[in-house]
Amino acid sequence: MIIHNCRIVTWTNPNHILSNHALRIANGRIVEIMDEKTLLEKYPHEVKMDGHGQILMPGLICAHTHFYGAFSRGLGIPGEAPKNFMEILEKLWWALDQSLTAEGIRYSALVCLIDAIKHGTTTVFDHHASPNFIEGSLDLIETAVIETGVRTSLCYEVSDRGGKEKTLAGIAENVRMINKLQKQPNGALTSATFGLHAAVTLSDETLERSREEIPSSHGFHIHIAEDAIDQKSSIENHQMRVVERLHKFGITGRQSIFVHGVHLNDNEVDIIQDSKTWLTHQPRSNMNNAVGMADVEAYLDLGIPICIGNDGFSFAMWDEWRTCFLSHKSWKKDPRSMPGNKVTKMAAYNNASMASHFFKDRIGMIEVGAKADLILVDYLPFTEMHEGNLPWHILFGFRDSMVTMTMVDGKVLMYDREIKVINESSIMNEATEVSQEIWKRYYKQFEK
Repeated sequence: MIIHNCRIVTWTNPNHILSNHALRIANGRIVEIMDEKTLLEKYPHEVKMDGHGQILMPGLICAHTHFYGAFSRGLGIPGEAPKNFMEILEKLWWALDQSLTAEGIRYSALVCLIDAIKHGTTTVFDHHASPNFIEGSLDLIETAVIETGVRTSLCYEVSDRGGKEKTLAGIAENVRMINKLQKQPNGALTSATFGLHAAVTLSDETLERSREEIPSSHGFHIHIAEDAIDQKSSIENHQMRVVERLHKFGITGRQSIFVHGVHLNDNEVDIIQDSKTWLTHQPRSNMNNAVGMADVEAYLDLGIPICIGNDGFSFAMWDEWRTCFLSHKSWKKDPRSMPGNKVTKMAAYNNASMASHFFKDRIGMIEVGAKADLILVDYLPFTEMHEGNLPWHILFGFRDSMVTMTMVDGKVLMYDREIKVINESSIMNEATEVSQEIWKRYYKQFEK
């Protein structure tokens, strides 16, 4: 396939915006990029996609999400509204994940993956929990991934809140899926990490057992210091801070993903930096939960590989970019804070590096040999657009509704805003029925 008649944003380093160029795709990869006229003449019989003057760029990447959170939309929490983070966990998320059935797991994944396709998000890192349906839960998500074609990293959220039996089941589910997916070729649609909830819900015994069980080539995906309670609990019960404790148990490192990092001290930041642990930032979630804001701009300046996720919000990832851009200015009371180029450093470059690392392939850039994970964006700038000001065009001009084509691994998942790989309306109708059952199970937990 040849994609032509478009402006190509490469997201290479340095970035390039190519006019009058086209690219050729074969076997899921970009194999040629050259002058449009030359490429079209070289392959007169190749299947062609006319970009109609739109912008062709790498698909968006979400560095942390929770598919199961889909069924929280519109859900009314019984009683008084949660007044702090722990109450949010107990009244909403822990009651919701305990309500999940096999169908709930599958359809929450499907609706989120459809949302990702429609918003041009081609790679996602999911963090799953379903304490009453653990064994095989990741297989259900994997099936949804294969149906939709979105590149996805899987893990199960281990914690001690459900008792030892469920803790061990969660550990086993992670290990089983990691071993299963290790047999796949590099660059496959699915990969796996070992999921952990957070230090506040994990005993030393569980951390030690997880470290012992995890295959040596893999790392962890865990929330850290999202709220001050995580630090308070760690200091009171273990006489050390969260990251210090996790580092003691070998949870840090290049194979691990730390999520949030809102309440860190200098020593913890040094540990993350020295160990080259990935750190993800979710500004919409932080604001919604009123947990504070991580000083990711300072961490970025230190060279920490900070990425951007959505933490279960919509896969309209440019909304996450804008929230990052605006929230840090407000927080710091400084309009110079978090400029657009730093947002794209995280959301485009670091996200691409993280995806490439965990999927063992080149993802998130347009260059020969990279995976053909691409989107077309119907954005026609009426001011000059070039490599230097592109971040601000994205932040102030791009909208996720402008995505007209989504492709993963060279396969077109959406074209002209129509999902091609799955029946969207049927899935949404079925998900609505499933959600009603999930909500019944949720509310039953609050009955006296």
